[in-house]
Amino acid sequence: MKFLPHISIILSLGLLTLSLPGCSKSEAQQQEEQRKIVVTSPAVKDVTTTQQYVCQIHSRRHIEVRALESGYLEEIHIKEGQLVKQGDVMFKIVPILYQAKLDSEIAEAQLAQIELANTERLYQSRPPVVSVQEVMLAKAKLAKTQAQVKLAQAELNFADVKAPFDGIVDRQHTQQGSLVEEGDILTTMSDNSVMWVYFNVPEARYLEYRAHEGENQSDLRIELQLANGEKFSQPGVIGAIESDFNNETGNIAFRADFANPDRLLRHGQTGTILLHRTARNAIVIPQRATFEILDKRYVYVVGDDKVVHQRAIKVQHEMEDIFVISDGVKDGDKIVLEGVREIHEGDTVEPEFRTPKEVLSGLKNEAE
Repeated sequence: MKFLPHISIILSLGLLTLSLPGCSKSEAQQQEEQRKIVVTSPAVKDVTTTQQYVCQIHSRRHIEVRALESGYLEEIHIKEGQLVKQGDVMFKIVPILYQAKLDSEIAEAQLAQIELANTERLYQSRPPVVSVQEVMLAKAKLAKTQAQVKLAQAELNFADVKAPFDGIVDRQHTQQGSLVEEGDILTTMSDNSVMWVYFNVPEARYLEYRAHEGENQSDLRIELQLANGEKFSQPGVIGAIESDFNNETGNIAFRADFANPDRLLRHGQTGTILLHRTARNAIVIPQRATFEILDKRYVYVVGDDKVVHQRAIKVQHEMEDIFVISDGVKDGDKIVLEGVREIHEGDTVEPEFRTPKEVLSGLKNEAE
């Protein structure tokens, strides 16, 4: 039997070991073949996070203008879509009964005035023909009839429907010459100087907002994105929060107020609220430096001894390709950036460090 040179076959205890020249690796060579892993450190920077909410836009005041008295609609002084000022006459109704009632009350007041004058003259004669009580009764009767005149005049004035505030007139529901009854809708009217924008916020976001409510309000910025994708020119402020949560959705309604000087916004529009909040000195890491097990997220931290350790983190905010971390890592830690799927707990690696500024300047990848 011929044996190949430089090849030895050793049979021992049923195990076959094949030794080839050049196949044995020295410890130094194994060290050289350690994986080079790219690591970085968390960045500490101001970060602006954005939350989006679908919203409904309402006028600050949106009312139905109704007839206060019955009668014929004699005059219409406004057009649909017209801006009106407070006190402007919008509609004039010819009342059927109230003009006659006013005339009757005026006549009663004039009669009471004459009766009072006669009673006072009789009382001032010598000797007095009537008592002082009769004079007092005549004065009371006059005061009563004068009050009835004012009431009839007020009822007649209701025939002139006036604008209760500055606003925009909507569609007219009744045409000139129509017979209207008390309470009939003539038109609707909106005060669009300030718009109330309602949006629903989940309970967790509500608690987060209240936790930061006392902080610097300049860190909170509210924008309105319109249906065409453009942003409304005026900034918003939180005007109110409703008192109750919706038990079915777990949400609570917020109201953001927007000045509307150009009357661009109208009652009934829709849009998207953009809630921007600036987190000062936040801990930021790339999403691709993390991995997920079940419902928890982790990073690999490389110690001074170059040994990898798995560490759980708590994500406060998620952005396009970074996470804002509230717990788990701190400034100065070295976390694995590339090769997260290639290493395990306890591995020894040869780290190649990249600065946070370099890493964050070119991030576009989502988490692995």
